[in-house]
Amino acid sequence: MKQPTEPDPAAELPLLTRVELPGGAHVPVRALRAPAPERFLPSGSGPAPGPPPAPAVLILPAMGTPARFYRRFARQLHGEGLTVLTADLRGQGEAAPRGGARGRGAHDHGYRTIVEEDIPAVLAAIRAELGPEPPLYLLGHSLGGQLGLVHAALGATPGTGIGIGIGIGPGVDGVVLVATGSVWFRAYGPLRGPALLLGELLISATSTLLGRWPGTRLGFGGDQPRGVMRDWARQGRTGRYAAKGSALDYETALAALELPVLAVSVEHDTFAPAAALDHLLGKVPRARLTRRHYTEREAGGRLDHFAWTRSGGALAKQVAAWTSAV
Repeated sequence: MKQPTEPDPAAELPLLTRVELPGGAHVPVRALRAPAPERFLPSGSGPAPGPPPAPAVLILPAMGTPARFYRRFARQLHGEGLTVLTADLRGQGEAAPRGGARGRGAHDHGYRTIVEEDIPAVLAAIRAELGPEPPLYLLGHSLGGQLGLVHAALGATPGTGIGIGIGIGPGVDGVVLVATGSVWFRAYGPLRGPALLLGELLISATSTLLGRWPGTRLGFGGDQPRGVMRDWARQGRTGRYAAKGSALDYETALAALELPVLAVSVEHDTFAPAAALDHLLGKVPRARLTRRHYTEREAGGRLDHFAWTRSGGALAKQVAAWTSAV
């Protein structure tokens, strides 16, 4: 009998659904579903309640990074018994229109569109496919982690009062941050901080002048709309999360967040060093925080801000264990 072959880690994940985003954009959501839990029917009795469904994890990519970059790690998470989903941020990867596009169909969006419109639309579509039962977590890398945390804070608790979330979208059960940190320049110390601030100012000015950020050509962040880069640079200058055009107070929502948060720093990650993660986590003092540092010794391979996705087996085990424990 021929032995089954292991799935190619570079192969595309199965399509779950296509999500129409506000403003005419759309993004495919791809998924690896965990096997349905077995239900035992004792003799002479009705159907017995089965075990709870496996947790589901939606991966939110880094700036300028397509969702397909995380396919290997998605398969490792799936191998640990999780349902794993991927979706591009608006304008990246398979999402259309592409970021920084000119002409008809182009859309200048920023943080507000992503956290208040796009992520809720994607989560609602996932809930429609998976049902309400599986616990649902956001796993964000770099900018995906920052925006995932802000979205979770905005949607954590229905209501409209000061200090609580406003119930945007169906909500999530927790957030995993991997290689993520605030880009506030002071979190990077007296040597790197001033250079980062200068870079943020130049990127904001260039994006304003050109009407977009040509990051593919300039080697940082991929092609992005002006709004994303200006919001990114504003957070880098001020240390505060806010979005042009939003009436919501992101900082107040973050301070009230009480969800479980797993924060994983990565060895040799110079883009999101420990102090940058410290600054981000300082905004969520009420979160039920678990902190880990992922090292090359446990990974069995080289690590940095992006390379962890190729050596993520041990990290996948940690994420799966955490989702089962919270």
